[in-house]
Amino acid sequence: MPTATAAETDWDAWRRPPPTRAEQRRDVCSAVLLVGLSLFFLVLFNSVGMGVYAGTPPSVLEQVLLTAALCLPMALRRRYPVAVLAAVGVLFIAVQMRAVNSDNAIPSVLLFLAMHAVGAWERNRVLAKWSRITVIVVMFGWLGFALVKMVFQPPPEFQGAGGPLNPLLAAVLYNLVYNVVYFSGAYFFGNVSWVAARREAQLAEQAEHLRRSQEQATKGALVAERLRIARDLHDVVAHHVSVMGVQAGAARRVLGTDPELAGAALRTVEETARTAITELRGLLGVLRADGEPETGDRPASPGLEQLSELVGHAEESGLETQFGVYGTPRPVPEAVALSAYRVVQEALTNTVKHSSARRVDVRLRYLENVVEVEVGDDGVGGKPPVDGGGFGLRGMAERVAVHGGKLEVGPKRGGGFRVRALLPAGKVVE
Repeated sequence: MPTATAAETDWDAWRRPPPTRAEQRRDVCSAVLLVGLSLFFLVLFNSVGMGVYAGTPPSVLEQVLLTAALCLPMALRRRYPVAVLAAVGVLFIAVQMRAVNSDNAIPSVLLFLAMHAVGAWERNRVLAKWSRITVIVVMFGWLGFALVKMVFQPPPEFQGAGGPLNPLLAAVLYNLVYNVVYFSGAYFFGNVSWVAARREAQLAEQAEHLRRSQEQATKGALVAERLRIARDLHDVVAHHVSVMGVQAGAARRVLGTDPELAGAALRTVEETARTAITELRGLLGVLRADGEPETGDRPASPGLEQLSELVGHAEESGLETQFGVYGTPRPVPEAVALSAYRVVQEALTNTVKHSSARRVDVRLRYLENVVEVEVGDDGVGGKPPVDGGGFGLRGMAERVAVHGGKLEVGPKRGGGFRVRALLPAGKVVE
């Protein structure tokens, strides 16, 4: 995939990508909306006299400016989360000190969102951690100051309290528990958003690696299929054309002296041509477009049963042939049978074309775990090595390797050349 896999990615060092333009636009729109909502609440509070001031009440201009200043940084909360948290934290305390209004809902929401943004978007995770901890410490310090002030200056609403706890103690506990839950939630859900974004990135990368792997597998299958077709084309064309060439040459030499022998050679050429056309049609049938229905007339792939016929064609080329079957014949996988047939076919083609041999011996052996085919001749002509320039011998090696078999090619003792292939075919069933 070789590309890097998902397992090779250092996800501990992952950094969340900056917000998209669409996300930035949403942040700006939400900041404008929060400004409008905060100013609307401010008008309502002032209209019903909900403002409680320790001294001179802030002017309308100061209230509007502080309220707007608290909301506007939210437009940048995903781009510059730490800076926004710092600004919102300072303005949050300023609004409370100036008692802009007695309702703390909107400022609390803004501070929560700012802390959440740091946990979810700050790329420097160390900075994200300690900036939030600093704000929490400062806010609890501010809370402690307010609680101490409450102890020495109890608010008038404590008068007439009827609960089981001391009203001052209840107020302190309420503020402590509320703020612990509030800041813990902001910290926790910010981290959850970061982890969720990282997991989404992991899934996206894994999906991309899977897509690339499937592409490579598809390409590999296509290449393998093309090689298989190329091998089959070479085997079919080379063998039959070689036989036709030998027979046509023989017919030409005796055409004037022995018309009957020339006619027999030409009939062999005709039959060989028809056989080649039939095999080529069957081979090229695999190139039909997907979804095209089977015609039902595609010939079966040649196998071990057709070896005697194949040897007979070689004999018609003027070779003295011998074919022997050893062991108990048994069914073998179709692919193995086809590969064995093609190996023999290519070996006979090389014998006709290259060896100047007079005799060829073909043997088929059924052994315990393998089926073996062997072609030996008494020729003296040279043959290319398996890893050399002969495509036919390379094709043999590839065919045998596909099944995990073994191919041996080379000169025989006493002269001649031998091709021997062993192909796994399963154990003999007693």
